[in-house]
Amino acid sequence: MATETLSMGKALNTGLRRALDDDPKVIIMGEDVGKLGGVFRITDGLQKDFGGDRVIDTPLAESGIIGTAVGLAIRGYRPVCEIQFDGFVYPAYDQIVSQVAKMHYRSRGKLALPIVIRIPFGGGIGAVEHHSESPEAYFAHTSGLKVVSCSSPQDAYTMIRQSIASDDPIVFLEPKRRYWEKGPVDTEADYPLHASRVVRPGTDATVLAYGPMVRTALDAATAAAEDGRELEVIDLRTLSPLDLAPVFDSVRRTGRCVVVHEAPSNVGLGAELAARITEKCFYSLEAPVLRVTGFDTPYPASRVEEDYLPDLDRVLDAVDRTFGW
Repeated sequence: MATETLSMGKALNTGLRRALDDDPKVIIMGEDVGKLGGVFRITDGLQKDFGGDRVIDTPLAESGIIGTAVGLAIRGYRPVCEIQFDGFVYPAYDQIVSQVAKMHYRSRGKLALPIVIRIPFGGGIGAVEHHSESPEAYFAHTSGLKVVSCSSPQDAYTMIRQSIASDDPIVFLEPKRRYWEKGPVDTEADYPLHASRVVRPGTDATVLAYGPMVRTALDAATAAAEDGRELEVIDLRTLSPLDLAPVFDSVRRTGRCVVVHEAPSNVGLGAELAARITEKCFYSLEAPVLRVTGFDTPYPASRVEEDYLPDLDRVLDAVDRTFGW
């Protein structure tokens, strides 16, 4: 075992470096990923070490980045595309849902598109709309795409390598507000990519989260423990396909569930989770499944984003409401 302490950003950089080392068909492409090392420096130093033919600075044209990746993947390469910010992915949306997601099915399985689309997502860094959005529901709704999100340096390192090795197209959501948080990384660790995980066991209520909200959920669980409530926190990790068996097991034990995400609630992932949990765990539930989310508005100005984002108090309030039902 080789364990070191890395920030999430450095863990992603290390995972990308190892993928480039392991497979000459891996190519990184995106705006400013080369000499600059990406706006968040996730690709820092990779062009210097692997050359401009494998770490490619592209024009400011997201549709062109993804369209080029489609052609490269058909020719046997494994493109890893960086979208600078979540809100910039929409010009590429047509390429992603019309080409990337459908090519395998359209070709009756003859063509695979092993493309990873990295998207820094969510708020919390003092930026505005187009720089702080949570577009996961658009992609999780699209058949043919897999969607994952890391919440720790360990997952960042392991999941980016697994995603690049996968033959399926994967939207890889990186919680940008957590890029600088550090944690242990075992560079030899391996576990299933599409599996949710209990990150804090508990007996009184289940809290579901992914990406940036996992840390918030864990903080809420720590605060709730001071009041004598033990919350079980589950990191979904994979948003499509959903791995809900551990969720159902947990809710059947606790009888209460709160879903937390930054995206707006209307037709969001929380709605799908609430419906699926209600179908499978109806006779175990002591209260309705509650959601703590962003609001159904465009992402606000940075000076009020803390009022928009779910925080510890809003999660604890939802937990209180489940016990007051």
